Amino acid sequence: MPKQSSLPSRPSPYLSLKRLQGLVIKETRQILRDPSSIGIAFVLPTILLFLFGYGVSLDAKHVQVALVVEQTTEATTSFTASFMGSEYFEPLLLPQRQTAEKALLAGKVQGMVVLRENFAEQIHKKEGAPIQVIVDGTDANTGRQILGYVRRVWRDWLELHARNQGLTFQQPVNQEFRIWFNPEVRSQNFLVPGLIAIIMTLTGALLTSLLVAREYDRGTIEALMVTPATADELLLGKLIPTFFLGMGGMALSLAMGVGLFEVPFRGSLWVLFFTAALFMFATLGMGLLISTLAKDQFVAGQIAIMVTFLPAFLLSGFIFNLASTPAWIQAVSYLIAARYFIEILKTLFLVGNVWDIILPNGAALFLMASVLLTLSRILTHKRLE
Repeated sequence: MPKQSSLPSRPSPYLSLKRLQGLVIKETRQILRDPSSIGIAFVLPTILLFLFGYGVSLDAKHVQVALVVEQTTEATTSFTASFMGSEYFEPLLLPQRQTAEKALLAGKVQGMVVLRENFAEQIHKKEGAPIQVIVDGTDANTGRQILGYVRRVWRDWLELHARNQGLTFQQPVNQEFRIWFNPEVRSQNFLVPGLIAIIMTLTGALLTSLLVAREYDRGTIEALMVTPATADELLLGKLIPTFFLGMGGMALSLAMGVGLFEVPFRGSLWVLFFTAALFMFATLGMGLLISTLAKDQFVAGQIAIMVTFLPAFLLSGFIFNLASTPAWIQAVSYLIAARYFIEILKTLFLVGNVWDIILPNGAALFLMASVLLTLSRILTHKRLE
Protein backbone atom coordinates (compact mmCIF):
# COMPACT_ATOMS: atom_id res chain seq x y z
CA MET A 1 0.00 0.00 0.00
CA PRO A 2 1.62 3.35 -1.02
CA LYS A 3 2.74 5.58 1.78
CA GLN A 4 0.75 8.79 2.03
CA SER A 5 2.72 12.00 1.86
CA SER A 6 2.32 14.24 4.86
CA LEU A 7 1.54 17.93 4.57
CA PRO A 8 4.45 20.26 5.25
CA SER A 9 4.57 21.42 8.82
CA ARG A 10 3.69 25.02 9.52
CA PRO A 11 6.76 27.18 10.14
CA SER A 12 7.43 28.11 13.72
CA PRO A 13 6.29 31.65 14.60
CA TYR A 14 9.27 32.01 16.91
CA LEU A 15 12.63 33.43 15.93
CA SER A 16 14.77 30.87 14.11
CA LEU A 17 18.50 31.46 14.16
CA LYS A 18 18.91 29.27 11.08
CA ARG A 19 16.42 31.27 9.03
CA LEU A 20 17.90 34.52 10.35
CA GLN A 21 21.39 33.40 9.37
CA GLY A 22 20.19 32.66 5.85
CA LEU A 23 18.59 36.09 5.54
CA VAL A 24 21.70 37.83 6.86
CA ILE A 25 23.86 35.97 4.33
CA LYS A 26 21.43 36.93 1.55
CA GLU A 27 21.51 40.64 2.49
CA THR A 28 25.29 40.59 2.90
CA ARG A 29 25.73 39.14 -0.58
CA GLN A 30 23.40 41.77 -2.00
CA ILE A 31 25.46 44.50 -0.35
CA LEU A 32 28.74 43.09 -1.65
CA ARG A 33 27.30 42.83 -5.16
CA ASP A 34 26.01 46.41 -5.08
CA PRO A 35 28.86 48.94 -5.49
CA SER A 36 26.58 51.81 -4.46
CA SER A 37 26.18 50.39 -0.95
CA ILE A 38 29.94 50.16 -0.45
CA GLY A 39 30.31 53.65 -1.88
CA ILE A 40 27.74 55.13 0.50
CA ALA A 41 29.28 53.38 3.50
CA PHE A 42 32.99 54.06 2.86
CA VAL A 43 33.65 56.28 -0.16
CA LEU A 44 31.10 58.98 0.71
CA PRO A 45 32.40 59.43 4.30
CA THR A 46 35.93 59.80 2.96
CA ILE A 47 34.86 62.48 0.48
CA LEU A 48 32.86 64.39 3.10
CA LEU A 49 35.72 64.29 5.60
CA PHE A 50 38.18 65.61 3.02
CA LEU A 51 35.77 68.38 1.98
CA PHE A 52 34.98 69.53 5.51
CA GLY A 53 38.41 68.81 6.94
CA TYR A 54 40.37 70.70 4.30
CA GLY A 55 37.83 72.78 2.39
CA VAL A 56 35.63 74.21 5.17
CA SER A 57 37.02 76.46 7.86
CA LEU A 58 35.27 78.70 10.38
CA ASP A 59 38.55 80.39 11.28
CA ALA A 60 39.11 83.94 10.03
CA LYS A 61 42.78 83.73 9.08
CA HIS A 62 44.79 85.50 6.39
CA VAL A 63 42.11 88.17 6.13
CA GLN A 64 42.86 90.83 3.54
CA VAL A 65 42.81 94.24 5.21
CA ALA A 66 43.74 97.61 3.74
CA LEU A 67 46.16 99.75 5.79
CA VAL A 68 46.04 103.47 5.12
CA VAL A 69 48.83 105.57 6.65
CA GLU A 70 48.20 109.28 6.20
CA GLN A 71 51.66 110.25 7.50
CA THR A 72 54.56 107.82 7.77
CA THR A 73 56.39 107.90 11.08
CA GLU A 74 58.40 105.50 13.18
CA ALA A 75 55.27 104.66 15.18
CA THR A 76 53.13 103.95 12.12
CA THR A 77 55.86 101.80 10.60
CA SER A 78 56.08 99.79 13.81
CA PHE A 79 52.30 99.36 13.96
CA THR A 80 51.98 98.24 10.34
CA ALA A 81 54.79 95.74 10.99
CA SER A 82 52.62 94.21 13.70
CA PHE A 83 49.93 93.59 11.10
CA MET A 84 52.48 92.14 8.71
CA GLY A 85 53.59 89.63 11.33
CA SER A 86 50.09 88.50 12.30
CA GLU A 87 48.79 85.17 10.98
CA TYR A 88 45.27 86.60 10.93
CA PHE A 89 45.88 89.33 8.35
CA GLU A 90 47.23 89.85 4.87
CA PRO A 91 47.56 93.65 4.96
CA LEU A 92 47.52 95.71 1.80
CA LEU A 93 49.24 99.08 2.14
CA LEU A 94 47.33 101.78 0.28
CA PRO A 95 48.27 105.46 0.05
CA GLN A 96 44.82 107.04 0.26
CA ARG A 97 41.58 106.44 2.11
CA GLN A 98 39.55 106.70 -1.09
CA THR A 99 41.54 103.88 -2.65
CA ALA A 100 40.91 101.68 0.38
CA GLU A 101 37.18 102.41 0.29
CA LYS A 102 37.01 101.42 -3.38
CA ALA A 103 38.85 98.18 -2.58
CA LEU A 104 36.40 97.48 0.25
CA LEU A 105 33.39 98.15 -1.99
CA ALA A 106 34.86 95.93 -4.71
CA GLY A 107 35.34 93.05 -2.23
CA LYS A 108 39.13 93.03 -2.63
CA VAL A 109 39.59 93.56 1.12
CA GLN A 110 37.35 92.70 4.09
CA GLY A 111 38.28 95.70 6.19
CA MET A 112 40.38 98.83 6.40
CA VAL A 113 42.50 100.39 9.15
CA VAL A 114 43.24 104.11 8.87
CA LEU A 115 46.09 105.73 10.81
CA ARG A 116 45.51 109.48 10.96
CA GLU A 117 48.29 111.98 10.34
CA ASN A 118 48.56 112.86 14.05
CA PHE A 119 48.85 109.20 15.05
CA ALA A 120 52.33 109.52 16.63
CA GLU A 121 51.36 112.64 18.60
CA GLN A 122 48.25 111.08 20.12
CA ILE A 123 49.72 107.74 21.23
CA HIS A 124 50.44 108.69 24.81
CA LYS A 125 47.47 110.97 25.35
CA LYS A 126 44.53 109.88 27.44
CA GLU A 127 42.14 109.70 24.52
CA GLY A 128 44.59 107.46 22.61
CA ALA A 129 45.87 107.57 19.06
CA PRO A 130 43.28 108.16 16.34
CA ILE A 131 42.80 104.89 14.56
CA GLN A 132 39.74 104.00 12.52
CA VAL A 133 38.62 100.46 11.71
CA ILE A 134 35.98 99.77 9.05
CA VAL A 135 34.87 96.18 8.48
CA ASP A 136 32.71 94.55 5.82
CA GLY A 137 29.70 93.39 7.84
CA THR A 138 28.14 91.25 5.11
CA ASP A 139 29.28 88.21 7.05
CA ALA A 140 28.54 89.31 10.60
CA ASN A 141 30.52 86.49 12.22
CA THR A 142 33.65 87.19 10.20
CA GLY A 143 33.23 90.91 10.83
CA ARG A 144 33.20 90.39 14.59
CA GLN A 145 36.26 88.18 14.37
CA ILE A 146 38.17 90.81 12.38
CA LEU A 147 37.34 93.50 14.95
CA GLY A 148 38.55 91.21 17.72
CA TYR A 149 41.80 90.50 15.89
CA VAL A 150 42.41 94.22 15.27
CA ARG A 151 41.89 94.96 18.96
CA ARG A 152 44.36 92.23 19.86
CA VAL A 153 47.00 93.54 17.48
CA TRP A 154 46.41 97.09 18.77
CA ARG A 155 46.72 96.04 22.41
CA ASP A 156 49.87 94.01 21.83
CA TRP A 157 51.47 96.84 19.87
CA LEU A 158 50.68 99.38 22.61
CA GLU A 159 52.37 97.16 25.20
CA LEU A 160 55.42 96.71 22.95
CA HIS A 161 55.64 100.42 22.13
CA ALA A 162 55.37 101.43 25.79
CA ARG A 163 58.09 98.93 26.75
CA ASN A 164 60.40 100.25 24.04
CA GLN A 165 59.85 103.78 25.34
CA GLY A 166 60.63 102.73 28.91
CA LEU A 167 57.05 103.37 29.98
CA THR A 168 54.46 101.25 31.73
CA PHE A 169 51.35 100.54 29.72
CA GLN A 170 48.23 100.65 31.88
CA GLN A 171 45.23 98.83 30.49
CA PRO A 172 41.80 99.95 31.71
CA VAL A 173 40.86 96.28 32.04
CA ASN A 174 43.33 93.44 32.45
CA GLN A 175 42.18 90.74 30.03
CA GLU A 176 43.32 87.16 30.39
CA PHE A 177 41.99 84.77 27.76
CA ARG A 178 41.61 81.10 28.60
CA ILE A 179 39.99 78.75 26.08
CA TRP A 180 38.96 75.35 27.37
CA PHE A 181 38.66 72.10 25.42
CA ASN A 182 39.80 73.56 22.07
CA PRO A 183 42.70 75.88 22.94
CA GLU A 184 43.97 75.93 19.35
CA VAL A 185 40.54 77.16 18.19
CA ARG A 186 40.71 74.83 15.19
CA SER A 187 37.65 74.40 13.00
CA GLN A 188 38.54 70.75 12.41
CA ASN A 189 38.19 70.01 16.12
CA PHE A 190 34.63 71.34 15.95
CA LEU A 191 33.55 70.06 12.54
CA VAL A 192 34.97 66.53 12.35
CA PRO A 193 33.17 65.09 15.42
CA GLY A 194 29.86 66.49 14.24
CA LEU A 195 30.51 65.26 10.73
CA ILE A 196 30.68 61.68 12.02
CA ALA A 197 27.03 61.97 13.09
CA ILE A 198 26.07 63.46 9.71
CA ILE A 199 27.86 60.61 7.91
CA MET A 200 26.16 57.96 10.04
CA THR A 201 22.79 59.62 9.44
CA LEU A 202 23.28 59.60 5.70
CA THR A 203 24.72 56.08 5.63
CA GLY A 204 22.18 54.45 7.93
CA ALA A 205 19.03 56.18 6.72
CA LEU A 206 19.84 56.10 3.01
CA LEU A 207 20.95 52.48 2.92
CA THR A 208 18.07 51.25 5.07
CA SER A 209 15.46 53.26 3.20
CA LEU A 210 16.29 51.29 0.06
CA LEU A 211 16.07 47.81 1.62
CA VAL A 212 12.39 47.00 1.12
CA ALA A 213 11.98 49.31 -1.88
CA ARG A 214 14.78 47.42 -3.64
CA GLU A 215 12.82 44.17 -3.29
CA TYR A 216 9.80 45.79 -4.98
CA ASP A 217 11.90 47.23 -7.82
CA ARG A 218 13.66 43.92 -8.46
CA GLY A 219 10.44 41.92 -8.31
CA THR A 220 11.73 39.68 -5.52
CA ILE A 221 9.28 40.81 -2.86
CA GLU A 222 6.81 38.01 -3.70
CA ALA A 223 9.47 35.34 -3.28
CA LEU A 224 10.52 36.88 0.02
CA MET A 225 6.98 36.98 1.34
CA VAL A 226 6.31 33.27 0.72
CA THR A 227 9.38 32.15 2.65
CA PRO A 228 8.88 30.59 6.12
CA ALA A 229 10.70 33.60 7.66
CA THR A 230 8.69 35.68 10.09
CA ALA A 231 8.39 39.45 9.88
CA ASP A 232 10.85 39.83 12.77
CA GLU A 233 13.40 37.69 10.95
CA LEU A 234 12.94 39.69 7.74
CA LEU A 235 13.60 42.93 9.58
CA LEU A 236 16.59 41.62 11.50
CA GLY A 237 18.02 40.01 8.38
CA LYS A 238 18.04 43.38 6.67
CA LEU A 239 19.11 45.46 9.65
CA ILE A 240 22.09 43.43 10.89
CA PRO A 241 24.31 43.74 7.76
CA THR A 242 23.43 47.41 7.38
CA PHE A 243 24.21 48.04 11.04
CA PHE A 244 27.73 46.63 10.72
CA LEU A 245 28.21 48.50 7.44
CA GLY A 246 27.29 51.78 9.12
CA MET A 247 29.50 51.07 12.13
CA GLY A 248 32.36 50.31 9.75
CA GLY A 249 31.89 53.73 8.17
CA MET A 250 31.91 55.28 11.65
CA ALA A 251 35.18 53.50 12.51
CA LEU A 252 36.72 54.77 9.25
CA SER A 253 35.59 58.33 10.06
CA LEU A 254 37.02 58.05 13.57
CA ALA A 255 40.38 56.83 12.26
CA MET A 256 40.57 59.63 9.69
CA GLY A 257 39.53 62.28 12.21
CA VAL A 258 42.12 61.30 14.79
CA GLY A 259 44.90 60.14 12.48
CA LEU A 260 44.62 62.47 9.49
CA PHE A 261 43.08 65.65 10.93
CA GLU A 262 44.67 65.24 14.39
CA VAL A 263 41.43 65.85 16.27
CA PRO A 264 41.98 64.93 19.93
CA PHE A 265 39.94 62.10 21.42
CA ARG A 266 39.77 62.33 25.21
CA GLY A 267 36.88 59.98 26.00
CA SER A 268 36.37 56.24 26.05
CA LEU A 269 36.17 54.19 22.88
CA TRP A 270 33.68 51.84 24.54
CA VAL A 271 31.36 54.73 25.31
CA LEU A 272 31.74 56.01 21.75
CA PHE A 273 30.87 52.68 20.13
CA PHE A 274 27.96 52.05 22.51
CA THR A 275 26.36 55.45 21.91
CA ALA A 276 27.14 55.16 18.19
CA ALA A 277 25.26 51.85 18.17
CA LEU A 278 22.25 53.55 19.80
CA PHE A 279 22.36 56.32 17.23
CA MET A 280 22.74 53.82 14.39
CA PHE A 281 19.67 51.91 15.59
CA ALA A 282 17.69 55.16 15.66
CA THR A 283 18.86 56.00 12.16
CA LEU A 284 18.13 52.49 10.89
CA GLY A 285 14.67 52.66 12.43
CA MET A 286 13.92 55.88 10.56
CA GLY A 287 15.30 54.46 7.31
CA LEU A 288 13.33 51.23 7.71
CA LEU A 289 10.18 53.19 8.43
CA ILE A 290 10.68 55.13 5.19
CA SER A 291 11.41 51.92 3.29
CA THR A 292 8.23 50.31 4.62
CA LEU A 293 6.07 53.22 3.48
CA ALA A 294 7.79 54.04 0.16
CA LYS A 295 7.93 51.19 -2.34
CA ASP A 296 10.12 52.95 -4.91
CA GLN A 297 13.90 53.30 -4.46
CA PHE A 298 14.08 56.82 -5.90
CA VAL A 299 11.22 58.08 -3.74
CA ALA A 300 12.61 56.34 -0.66
CA GLY A 301 16.05 57.88 -1.22
CA GLN A 302 14.63 61.37 -1.66
CA ILE A 303 12.51 61.07 1.47
CA ALA A 304 15.51 59.81 3.45
CA ILE A 305 17.58 62.83 2.44
CA MET A 306 14.79 65.30 3.18
CA VAL A 307 13.69 63.77 6.49
CA THR A 308 17.03 62.71 7.98
CA PHE A 309 20.10 64.23 6.30
CA LEU A 310 18.99 67.86 5.88
CA PRO A 311 17.51 68.20 9.41
CA ALA A 312 20.64 66.57 10.84
CA PHE A 313 22.82 69.01 8.91
CA LEU A 314 20.87 72.16 9.77
CA LEU A 315 19.09 71.51 13.08
CA SER A 316 21.49 69.40 15.11
CA GLY A 317 24.05 72.00 16.17
CA PHE A 318 26.58 70.64 13.69
CA ILE A 319 27.48 74.12 12.47
CA PHE A 320 24.90 76.53 13.89
CA ASN A 321 24.54 77.23 17.59
CA LEU A 322 21.01 76.13 18.48
CA ALA A 323 20.91 78.42 21.51
CA SER A 324 20.84 81.43 19.18
CA THR A 325 17.94 80.12 17.07
CA PRO A 326 14.22 80.86 17.64
CA ALA A 327 12.41 78.84 20.27
CA TRP A 328 10.33 76.87 17.76
CA ILE A 329 13.49 75.83 15.90
CA GLN A 330 14.98 74.60 19.16
CA ALA A 331 11.77 72.66 19.87
CA VAL A 332 11.92 70.96 16.46
CA SER A 333 15.58 70.07 16.97
CA TYR A 334 14.65 67.79 19.88
CA LEU A 335 13.11 65.45 17.30
CA ILE A 336 16.45 65.10 15.49
CA ALA A 337 18.50 62.15 16.72
CA ALA A 338 21.73 63.69 15.43
CA ARG A 339 21.35 66.53 17.96
CA TYR A 340 21.92 64.16 20.87
CA PHE A 341 24.72 62.21 19.25
CA ILE A 342 26.63 65.34 18.23
CA GLU A 343 26.56 66.50 21.86
CA ILE A 344 28.05 63.15 22.88
CA LEU A 345 30.67 63.22 20.11
CA LYS A 346 31.91 66.72 20.91
CA THR A 347 32.12 65.79 24.58
CA LEU A 348 34.03 62.57 23.98
CA PHE A 349 36.44 64.14 21.49
CA LEU A 350 37.22 67.45 23.16
CA VAL A 351 36.39 67.02 26.85
CA GLY A 352 36.17 63.38 27.91
CA ASN A 353 33.61 61.20 29.66
CA VAL A 354 31.26 63.84 31.04
CA TRP A 355 28.38 61.67 32.22
CA ASP A 356 26.07 64.64 32.81
CA ILE A 357 26.05 65.05 29.03
CA ILE A 358 26.47 61.44 27.89
CA LEU A 359 23.74 59.81 29.98
CA PRO A 360 20.74 62.06 29.14
CA ASN A 361 21.64 62.22 25.46
CA GLY A 362 22.23 58.47 25.36
CA ALA A 363 18.84 57.90 27.01
CA ALA A 364 17.21 60.10 24.34
CA LEU A 365 18.87 58.04 21.60
CA PHE A 366 17.67 54.80 23.22
CA LEU A 367 14.11 56.14 23.39
CA MET A 368 14.13 57.31 19.77
CA ALA A 369 15.60 54.00 18.55
CA SER A 370 12.96 52.02 20.47
CA VAL A 371 10.08 54.10 19.12
CA LEU A 372 11.25 54.07 15.48
CA LEU A 373 12.06 50.34 15.42
CA THR A 374 8.73 49.54 17.08
CA LEU A 375 6.83 51.59 14.50
CA SER A 376 8.73 49.88 11.71
CA ARG A 377 7.82 46.47 13.12
CA ILE A 378 4.16 47.39 13.49
CA LEU A 379 3.95 48.57 9.88
CA THR A 380 5.77 45.53 8.51
CA HIS A 381 3.51 42.69 7.38
CA LYS A 382 4.08 39.60 5.29
CA ARG A 383 1.65 40.66 2.64
CA LEU A 384 1.89 42.83 -0.43
CA GLU A 385 -1.06 45.17 0.17
